[in-house]
Amino acid sequence: MRNKSMSDYLVKALAYEGFVRAYAVNATETIAEAQQRHDTWNTSSAALGRTMIGALMLGATLKGEDKMTVKVEGNGPAGAIVVDSNGKGEVKGYIKNPHISLPLNEIGKIDVRGAVGTEGMFTVIKDLGLKEPFSGQTPIVSGEIGEDFTYYLAVSEQIPSAVGVSVLVDTDDSIKTAGGFMIQIMPGASEEIIDKIEERLKETARISSLLDEGQTPEEILQTLLATDDVEFLENMPVQFKCDCSKEKFASAIITLGAEQIQELIDQDHGAEAVCAFCNNKYDYSEADLYELKQEILGE
Repeated sequence: MRNKSMSDYLVKALAYEGFVRAYAVNATETIAEAQQRHDTWNTSSAALGRTMIGALMLGATLKGEDKMTVKVEGNGPAGAIVVDSNGKGEVKGYIKNPHISLPLNEIGKIDVRGAVGTEGMFTVIKDLGLKEPFSGQTPIVSGEIGEDFTYYLAVSEQIPSAVGVSVLVDTDDSIKTAGGFMIQIMPGASEEIIDKIEERLKETARISSLLDEGQTPEEILQTLLATDDVEFLENMPVQFKCDCSKEKFASAIITLGAEQIQELIDQDHGAEAVCAFCNNKYDYSEADLYELKQEILGE
């Protein structure tokens, strides 16, 4: 039995005198919450979970209040995967089709590529509190998510990286473990360092298996970086967190205009809003809607 109190966190580290930046995260509870909220089946769970783990690690490179969105829009049955994260370790996300359960792929693993597709776009939008958000886009190169993050970082941000994202789904569709790592090579790093890390990455088991064995994010980085010279900078708790509210959805209802709101009152006798990111439902009575309509009319 896994220790439930082992809450999720991300660790940031430097190695090889600062030429290598590294991140690792245990996001088991976070991905379990996403799975429960969206009732995702195993293949959808892995596709959404991997994207959320990647977004958490990219988010960890931002300052606290800055936020970002990762969109994976492939040609597979999953449809779009949309994930928001920030510099504080908070993440939320959804997958257009939560009910995908494909046979395992040829190497006996969850067929994420089969769900996501092999063609389409991988988009990252960063809101850094400036006038214009930064947006970078690369084609989907694999559909397995980890390689797609790696390719995006290399092409769009010019940072040679290795990204591993992994979700272990139990037979009852619950999440057994989930986590990932991101290793970034800074300019000026020697070929020798790169070779050493690449070699180690090839021979290391998936991070979800290591977490399942009880390894911590720190221990995983220690293994992956193939050196004792690892300086751990900080630990940051991570969690599934959505900022939706009844007020926010009310503002969205107001944008429908007075006439449409009256229709909701007359025909539906109320309204229900469902948050795409977390599946929370908000009910608006006829009286609520009437108030929103009065707001528009300025009465």
